[in-house]
Amino acid sequence: MTNKILPTALLALAAGGAHAQDASVALYARLNLGFEHVGRHGASDDSTLVRASNYRSVLGVRGSEDLGGGLKAIFQVEGTLSPDTGAGAIAARDTRIGLQGRWGTLFGGTWTTPYNAATAALDPFYPTTAGYMSIMGNGSASTSDNAIDTSSFDRRQRNSVHYWSPTWEGLSLRIAQGLNEERPANGARPSLTSAALVYEKGPLYATAAWERHHEYQRPGLNDSGAKLGAAWQFGRTRLAGVAERLRYRTAGGALARNAYYVSLTHQIGVHGLRLGVARAGDGSGPANERVGYVQAGPGTGAWHATLGYDYALSKRTSLFVFHSRLKNDSRGVYDFAINGLDAAAGARLDATSMGMRHAF
Repeated sequence: MTNKILPTALLALAAGGAHAQDASVALYARLNLGFEHVGRHGASDDSTLVRASNYRSVLGVRGSEDLGGGLKAIFQVEGTLSPDTGAGAIAARDTRIGLQGRWGTLFGGTWTTPYNAATAALDPFYPTTAGYMSIMGNGSASTSDNAIDTSSFDRRQRNSVHYWSPTWEGLSLRIAQGLNEERPANGARPSLTSAALVYEKGPLYATAAWERHHEYQRPGLNDSGAKLGAAWQFGRTRLAGVAERLRYRTAGGALARNAYYVSLTHQIGVHGLRLGVARAGDGSGPANERVGYVQAGPGTGAWHATLGYDYALSKRTSLFVFHSRLKNDSRGVYDFAINGLDAAAGARLDATSMGMRHAF
């Protein structure tokens, strides 16, 4: 039933909005599908698999209404869409209602956190099996609240309020608060605070982002993430990098980990070359604690490298191919963040994908 309701409801909403004299409404979508050969090696149950994988395709409607005096009402309803299975949910992704004026943008709903959005575009393979979320952010929480996916700093947050400042000389600020509506059985009252300062002018992009998870692990304990990101565009080439430190407060003490990511892209007409490399360092802290992929001690890190090629058929349609390898150190347990393979300690994961992307 959901599969039929999603496109029908969105099309009806867009069609109805088109008759409003003072509103602007647009229907949009991103279809992103890859056919993968994946393998898990170095574990007791080595295996390979051929599969069709959805790379977070979406279908949505967005728009605004002019309220006069420089003020606008803004709205968006974005749903999941799976070309491989036909599944979908009408408002499971970036969905909001709010106001926009000279003072900035204020809205509430389900939306990507400023911490996540600050560097996602620096990864040319985001959001695919090869995405840097395998290491950066400690996994990906596509749509979460304060009581689920509590290890991940790569989040789209439900029940959240966001403020985006105007841009001044290339500088802007984004802040979000995930409201403490959840009541876990352990008595915690979890909430989220996320912020990103962004500078974007000419060929330079730079950002500093920070996020706090209040009582995500248990009452009285807070986790935090901090990262710096930058990109420089010179001609048809872009070089980007991210450095991140995650810190979790556990019952046994503070568990921390540093991670790094670099990417290089080069465009030659319709041909695009893509390279991304991520490194998770060994975690530090109590040896008996683990949060997500992060654990303490030697041999708990991992490398993840991807090489890819895009061919643009038009401005909205492209073909792509990539090969990605995630190599855990002897005790590392990192996995592909989406379309994972249940990696065992020390495992090596490989994924080769050919696919097509279309947006309208």
